[in-house]
Amino acid sequence: MTVRIDRERVERAFTEYAGHYDAGDVKIRLKIDHTYRVAAIAERIACSLTDDPERVDFAWLSGMLHDIGRFEQLRRYGTFIDRLSVDHAELGADLLFVDGLIGDFAEMQAESAERAMMETAIRQHNKLALPEDLDEDTAMYANILRDADKCDIFRVLTEPPFDERNGRITAETRPARDSVMCCVLEHRCVPRGEDLTAFEGLLAQCCMAFELFYPESRRIAEEQGYLDMLLHLDLQPGPREQMEILRRELGRPDGDRLSERA
Repeated sequence: MTVRIDRERVERAFTEYAGHYDAGDVKIRLKIDHTYRVAAIAERIACSLTDDPERVDFAWLSGMLHDIGRFEQLRRYGTFIDRLSVDHAELGADLLFVDGLIGDFAEMQAESAERAMMETAIRQHNKLALPEDLDEDTAMYANILRDADKCDIFRVLTEPPFDERNGRITAETRPARDSVMCCVLEHRCVPRGEDLTAFEGLLAQCCMAFELFYPESRRIAEEQGYLDMLLHLDLQPGPREQMEILRRELGRPDGDRLSERA
């Protein structure tokens, strides 16, 4: 690892960048908080894998940078829904590595392995699956970031504005379609192309737990308790039965610990 990461510089640069957007907007505030939390979770996951402080710093930096594209996405399109606007991971990677914004955060030579690894981790953090041809280090950083993002998304989904959505879901009576339940039974994420009801969206988001890659990530999700909150919403009979199926497939019908799941 040849990149030296100055955390104070990174945080100053992020504060300056985010300062161009309205922090009074609940969506902007959400993304600022999410960024710091994902960085902290990525650091913890990395610490479970390596005692090299430079590698840990690199994982932390990926968390700080992963959602840079969200701010411009909201400004340009007024939404965080990628299918209605733009792939926020691709937009963020373009801003950082095509337009040169990365230079505000860290010095990475244009052809360096570290720059390529960081770009790949950010471009791939929201994809359904990673490319199979990634080298070992790139795959590690990408999986750390993907896990850290999922862990904090469980938190995001319990707080404003999603708490209001969850309240509406408890009144829904229509069960999820077979295509969504097939993903539940096959222990995989729901493809983004699906036009989902609110309840189906909740199931899809909870299915992210199937694909937490590292044991430490599962421990973090367990400790946080946010996933359990989502899994135990007070649902109507049809959706409730399907949520019980999801809990069973996650290995926790009676409160079993996610961290103990094989």
